[in-house]
Amino acid sequence: MVAGNAQLAIKLSDLERRLDSHDKAIVELFAALRRLLEPEVKPKREIGFHVRERATRYRAKGRV
Repeated sequence: MVAGNAQLAIKLSDLERRLDSHDKAIVELFAALRRLLEPEVKPKREIGFHVRERATRYRAKGRV
């Protein structure tokens, strides 16, 4: 009977170790799913007119 209990204890500890690793994997899986379900943060567009080209150099004619 003692040998049967020892084998049962070994099997229970093996099962507990496997479940611990599965629990960690499940927690990581749910964390990844939560990250995927979060709405994407888009930068807000600025209001107004913005020139996106190089500025032209203007020369004023000097009086001599």
